[in-house]
Amino acid sequence: MLAPSLPPRQLDRLIALSGLLGGSVLIVFRVYDRAGRVPLWAVVLPLLAMAGLELVRRTRPVLAVSLGGLAFAGSVFAGSLLATTIMYTDLLYAAVLYGGSRMSRVLHLTGGSTVLVLSSLVWYVAGTSAGLLIVVVSSLVFLAPVWTGELVRKHRQEAESERLRAEQTALLSEMDRREAVGAERARMARELHDVVANHLSAIAIHATGAQSVARRRELAADDPLVEVLAVIRENSVQGLAEMRRMIGLLRDSGGGEADESYAAPDLAAVDALLAKARAAGQDVGLEFELTELGEHGAVPVPVGLAAYRIVQESLTNALKHAGPGLVAVRLEFGPEELWIGVDSPYRGEPGRELPGARAGLVGMSERAGLLGGSFEAGPRDGYWSVRAVLPRGRESEGGRA
Repeated sequence: MLAPSLPPRQLDRLIALSGLLGGSVLIVFRVYDRAGRVPLWAVVLPLLAMAGLELVRRTRPVLAVSLGGLAFAGSVFAGSLLATTIMYTDLLYAAVLYGGSRMSRVLHLTGGSTVLVLSSLVWYVAGTSAGLLIVVVSSLVFLAPVWTGELVRKHRQEAESERLRAEQTALLSEMDRREAVGAERARMARELHDVVANHLSAIAIHATGAQSVARRRELAADDPLVEVLAVIRENSVQGLAEMRRMIGLLRDSGGGEADESYAAPDLAAVDALLAKARAAGQDVGLEFELTELGEHGAVPVPVGLAAYRIVQESLTNALKHAGPGLVAVRLEFGPEELWIGVDSPYRGEPGRELPGARAGLVGMSERAGLLGGSFEAGPRDGYWSVRAVLPRGRESEGGRA
């Protein structure tokens, strides 16, 4: 069998060249009928014609098999050459394979008629045994290639149908998966809206009402109660805004445009984070300091969002767990990476963990990992140290989570 890895045109050339070389060898050794009684050109011309038709067996199958029949008939009467016969059977095979079902029906009809006519004539002239021999030989020449081509063509059609069916099944499965994901996102959005967002709204409303009561009682603006109420209201309003942003992201299945009214926060909002942290931490003796090094430049949106969330979670953990002292936030902008460092006074006292402790650390680590960065956190020299490195040049969908 010829190598199937060859391109089709090269394969046709190889078949034609092989038939031509094989026929030339047979002609040189005079291995053909009536070798001493027919001129050499009468044997060579059908061989050359058949080899030339092999070059168009795939692109012009009707023309090839029609002219090939004439060349084969000339070869039979001039001196049957085995190479010419084999190439003609290949033309019959190619005509059925590449010519379609109509050509297959035509060749079945003509091949069967040829076998019937030849065997009948030989049986009438030479007897039964000779007729049976012609039936076998002519069937091998005119019918066997047609049957083989028909089987291969049907097999290829079935394989193509199975491939299309598999692609359709995969497409339907992908559509079902996307629909399920969209339904789950919508369910999560409803749960967040109905449970968390409503609670945050209630906190903001009650804090606003408490501020109104404090104003009616003419409490001083620097009164600790007034400041605490202001912090509660501000944080609940901000949390509600971010919850709405998250609900919008969940409801967006990916085909719609994002709501520009809820733009993702980035490093430009770190100053606002520190201002709120200072207001919330002054009663427990916490101070906050921000240091920025390097050229800020353009930071990809996923990287800016991930950095903002890491700083936000670190400051929240400091307010929950840190002892009195200085919380130092350091942002260093390199040409290819952004370094984030947050150091807060560490109190390694047992029993101080709050419900859900360490979930924030896992979230920060996942944000850094999805962007191809690194994250580590732990006690170091009396401080709780958070270190994160984010690549500035790589955008990832993970940073949008």
